[in-house]
Formats: sequence, structure tokens, C-alpha cells
Amino acid sequence: MESAVLWFCNWSTLVVCAALKLPQIHAQLAARSARGISLPSLLLELAGFLVFLRYQCYYGSPLLTYLEYPILIVQDVILLLCVFHFNGNMRQAGPYAAVFVSSWFVLGLQKWLIDLAMYLCTFISAASKFVQLRHLWETQDSGAVSALTWGLSAYTCAARIITTLMTTTDFAILIRFVIMLALNIWVTLTVLQYQKAGSKDK
Repeated sequence: MESAVLWFCNWSTLVVCAALKLPQIHAQLAARSARGISLPSLLLELAGFLVFLRYQCYYGSPLLTYLEYPILIVQDVILLLCVFHFNGNMRQAGPYAAVFVSSWFVLGLQKWLIDLAMYLCTFISAASKFVQLRHLWETQDSGAVSALTWGLSAYTCAARIITTLMTTTDFAILIRFVIMLALNIWVTLTVLQYQKAGSKDK
């Protein structure tokens, strides 16, 4: 029974993550606008994903417990390129790419460095959600933000809480997923609230 639950959580997370950002990318392309999407939030989220992936690789965690992160990183990069394109700032993408790539190598130089980065990663990822929430509160407009993407993110966090408890029981990872679950649900509800308000105004 336990192995079946672990198998389901691992593979359902991978399947969901394979399409996680597609609703957001589609919504952005359909609107031909980055309205409602916070660039700082996306950058912080990508930084959190990179640190988490580097941590898992460094400690040799089971591949299935983090395989979705390369997929999420690719999708976030596509999202960022769309935001830069629709905001007319494509030249800004280069320096950000250089920082992220160099960070990957720097983080693996010392054990204390990757451990510290992992704890900071939770704050970075949480900050990305709060930045998006603040953007929504200030504009009171969900724009091209996809509630489905945020809802699916909440599901993957819940699944990863289960897989972490059943495999590594790594406290730092567990705390990260609990916090991310709560914040993803909060963002999802906020987006739905503004979508509902927007449809009433129409």
C-alpha cells in the first residue's frame, strides 16, 4: 500500500508538472500581454527552483523525488521570455541567464553553502508568492494569471509532502513544501477572487 501511494504521488507530480505552466503560458500568449504577472515573483521562483534542484543533486536524493524541477525550470524560462517579450525588455534576459547559470556552479563548491542556500530557498520561494500576491492586491486585477497553474502547484506541494515523509524525511525540504502549499492555495484563491470580480464588472 505504501509503495503504491509513493508511486502515485511521484508520477502524478511529474505528470502535473509537465503541464503545470502551460495554462499560464497559454493565457499569456492568448492575451499577448504580461498583465497581472509579476516579473520579480517569477525571478524569485526560478531562483528557488534552481537552489532546490542543486540541493537534491548535491545530496544524491532519489531522482523521482525531484525530477519535476528541470521541467519546471524550463517552463519558467519560457514564461520569463514571454514576460520580457511582451514588456519589450528582451535584452534584460541575458544578464539574468548569466547569474542563474553561474549560481549553479557556485552553490556546489562548499557543503555549508548549499545547506545555507537551501534554507534561504524557502524564504526566496515564499517571497516569490508574496510578491505575486502584492501585485494582485495592488492592481486588483488577475490579468493573464492562471488560477489553474497555481492550483496545480498546490497539488504538487501536497504530493511532495507525502513523498518526503515516506523517503528522505528531510526537515528543510518538508518545511519548504508545507509553506509553499499554504501560499499556493492563497494565490489561487486570490486569482479566483479577482477573476470573479472582473467577470461581474463585464
